[in-house]
Amino acid sequence: MVTMDKERLLRRALIIIALVALAGGLAAWGRGKGEVATWIWGLGTLPVAAALLISMLRDFLAGRVGVDAIAFVSMSAALVFGETLAGVVVAVMYAGGNVLEDFAVSRAERDLKSLVDRAPRVAHRIGELGVEDVAIDLVAVGDAILVRAGEVVPVDGLITSPGAMLDESALTGEPIPVGRRSGEKALSGTLNAGETFEMRASATAGASTYAKIVRLVTAAQTAKAPFIRMADRYALLLLPLTLLIAGAAWYFSGDPIRGLAVLVAATPCPLILAAPVAFIGGVSQAARIGILIKGGVPLEALARTRTVMFDKTGTLTIGGARLIAIEARPGESPDDVLRWAGSLEQASHHVVAASIVAAALARGLSLEMPGNIHETMGSGLEGQVGGRRVCVGSHNLVCGGRKPEAWASRVLRRAAWRSALSVFVSVDGQTIGALLLGDELRRETPHAVQMLRNAGISRIVMVTGDRADAAETIGAALDLDAVLADRVPSDKVDAVAMEQRLSPTLMVGDGINDAPALAAANVGIAMGARGASASSEAADVVILVDRLDRVAEAVVIAKRARRIAMQSIGAGMALSGIAMGFAALGWLPPVAGALTQEAIDVTVILNALRALVPRHRFFARTPMPSATATSLRAEHQHLDTSLDRLREIADALDEIEPPAAVALIVEASGIAGREIVEHERSDESNVYPSLSKFLADGTSLGAMSRAHREILHLARLLDRLATDLTPADADRYLIRDAQRVIESIEFLVRMHNAQEEDIYEHAVTG
Repeated sequence: MVTMDKERLLRRALIIIALVALAGGLAAWGRGKGEVATWIWGLGTLPVAAALLISMLRDFLAGRVGVDAIAFVSMSAALVFGETLAGVVVAVMYAGGNVLEDFAVSRAERDLKSLVDRAPRVAHRIGELGVEDVAIDLVAVGDAILVRAGEVVPVDGLITSPGAMLDESALTGEPIPVGRRSGEKALSGTLNAGETFEMRASATAGASTYAKIVRLVTAAQTAKAPFIRMADRYALLLLPLTLLIAGAAWYFSGDPIRGLAVLVAATPCPLILAAPVAFIGGVSQAARIGILIKGGVPLEALARTRTVMFDKTGTLTIGGARLIAIEARPGESPDDVLRWAGSLEQASHHVVAASIVAAALARGLSLEMPGNIHETMGSGLEGQVGGRRVCVGSHNLVCGGRKPEAWASRVLRRAAWRSALSVFVSVDGQTIGALLLGDELRRETPHAVQMLRNAGISRIVMVTGDRADAAETIGAALDLDAVLADRVPSDKVDAVAMEQRLSPTLMVGDGINDAPALAAANVGIAMGARGASASSEAADVVILVDRLDRVAEAVVIAKRARRIAMQSIGAGMALSGIAMGFAALGWLPPVAGALTQEAIDVTVILNALRALVPRHRFFARTPMPSATATSLRAEHQHLDTSLDRLREIADALDEIEPPAAVALIVEASGIAGREIVEHERSDESNVYPSLSKFLADGTSLGAMSRAHREILHLARLLDRLATDLTPADADRYLIRDAQRVIESIEFLVRMHNAQEEDIYEHAVTG
């Protein structure tokens, strides 16, 4: 950093010297002292030419030849032929181009540097004598830390106060502060947006989240892209071509000044600097939305990507046990099943128990404290809840190894189909139902896959250690090009190597087992918001926000930055070629040629600076109010009760007598007609027209409208089956048809609602 600062000071000194010489010479020339002016201009050119010669020698020893050699040749030729005014103009333009580039790079690095600048230096440690301020490097695991209002959390830790309000935007990109309760994590780098709170350090400063981010930022600032070196290789063509044209102009015109004019017009001072400006702009833009790209090398590789490989668990899916269904015994209430299970599971520290308790609380169920707990490791637990004996766990533990009843067999079958964990619940020895817990697709996953397709990715593959049936179900739902299941970490590396033989490959993962594959790919992206530090260290890009669609946004940003860099280089070289042609014909004298070239260079760098600004910045639509999106999601949550009832009815139709089947089919038809159909029609006529103005195009809403039509069609079929239905008509074939239609409606509406909520979120973000 010190060396870089010295170089920037030297560049500023050179531009000042050149400008003073230019102004002083013009003043002398205006007073009729032409010879003095010539000497002043020459003296102002010499330091710039000398500094450029040193830079060229340093690059040559490092094995590089840049197009700045043309600037040295033109300044030297101007001094030799006595055209010192042209020489000092070139010197001003060259030194000025470097200063402009310094400004552009500093502007582009601002967002990255802000992360480092806000890093905490001091922590308020609570000791026996009270609160003392210590350097954060002295904080040890287990230390009690006080975080005052408005301060940055110094190290990772667990909140010990009743609660805290944290602004996590620096890490996640989400602008709204979030509330954290006692026992939850507070990550270093987040801002205390509420009252003073206490926490207990769970990591040292060097091992904390923010310190890792700062190290990654430092790597991003110091990395140099091969693309920049590739741009320098244009010098191998441009330098001899320029000398050839200049020599030809001199030879055919007999005027050496015409050859000098060609050299001056060809001086591409900051032309090749446009590439790093564009790349650093892309890195900076990505950082603003929670994507940390470790410099220009992975940015360019990201831009060239044609194949994307995803891990499944924690990447395409949420990762972890989530309640996906409540299977109640016929005659029992799903809420009762969850309430009994949630009450008992409060006594367990198992991750599955936490998910069950969280699901019960989310439904607003009142839980009782359990007692007399006996836990069977790996199987479940028993205890007293409200004076009754409750057992929660595997089928063998709860049912005692008996042959499963018909409804329980259906539960086990569904659990196998969905790769879910089944947790049975009994009260006083009577099994009342089961909970299915499993891993679900992230809500944004389908949209992320579509974004990658739109960004030009031709092949998307899932590679996972999970079983083939579960993996293929996910692959089919996302329309992936290939699914590779049952793969250990070494198999993932082999799969990446095979894809790399065909095209540049990007690997996305979140766990320690993904680290080898991330390191092996052309570009590795780690989902770093919850992923293991090993995967973040091995990856070239880290997603700091827990959103999969940031992967596609990283690809889009990289491709745009590279496209802008290519445009800058191509346009600059083409315009320089035209200026050289005019100079060779004698239509552009040396001084005018220098001014023309600088105008080209400034234009090119300004074009490269476009990489700093999101493509849609100037055309962005007004975002939808978040309150509107919340209201729309609430309507979906209200509809969930009806969908749960449709699932119960479909399950009950497995084995039922015709009179009861008729009543259930009529009830399902009523639910579909009264609630689901009305909801979808309201969406189509009221919600979608107002929603369209918040979206860039109506393509996604068109697809949603087609889903509406399919839902209405299924509802009409069910109504046709239920109308004037009598027990005599309800044979097993009609009951089976009705069951299939009900299941189709339930599944389609749930999937449709999830897709709508993804659209709402994008409408809110503009």
